[in-house]
Amino acid sequence: MLDTDTPVIDATGHRERLRARLFDDPEGLHDHELIEYLLAVALPRIDTKAIAKRLIAEFGSFGRVLAAEPTALRRVKGMGDVSAAAIKIAQAAAIRLARAEARAAPVLSNWQALSDYLQARLAHENVEEFRLLHLDTRNMLVLDEALSRGTIDQTAVHVREVIKRALEVGSAALILVHNHPSGDPSPSRADIDITQTIIAAAKPLGISVHDHIIVGASGQVSLRSKGLL
Repeated sequence: MLDTDTPVIDATGHRERLRARLFDDPEGLHDHELIEYLLAVALPRIDTKAIAKRLIAEFGSFGRVLAAEPTALRRVKGMGDVSAAAIKIAQAAAIRLARAEARAAPVLSNWQALSDYLQARLAHENVEEFRLLHLDTRNMLVLDEALSRGTIDQTAVHVREVIKRALEVGSAALILVHNHPSGDPSPSRADIDITQTIIAAAKPLGISVHDHIIVGASGQVSLRSKGLL
């Protein structure tokens, strides 16, 4: 699939100015300008400013553009396989960098790095995803995996699958994580109940459940910090 056949009309000067601003003050760039320059690298002969603005308009925010599925990205006028791949590689790089920071030290003394990683990974997903963070005896993050993905407002979580997976990995402790695509990370009664059931099932096996973190676009809620564990 071709991304677009619209040629750039004397955009060289504009891109040079954009690049200079990126080097000098990247925080000063607008969201659509970051996407514009990212697409310009993938599509050097195409004027990408209008495409970037359409992406923001379609998905609502910079984060949601990066998190969008490739099929959804390709439906936006001017987008195709090459430009969608550029968006997804930017997301993958951001997540990998944040995850590396989260794994650099014991999680309980490196909480902000973990929080940053979870925000990058889940805050803008458009369906619920339940993830398990497996920790060793030093509380180092040894494995982070999606246990299930669901719909826009729910995902199935089976206690036996959580415990089975923890035993397979040899986890000393777990952190439960899921997102709320609505953006509001407030826990539901079901969130609290499933957490308490998992804690009760894990305790006799010597597996601690440190927390259940709910992630939304507006922030995160720790059930432990709320006194709900």
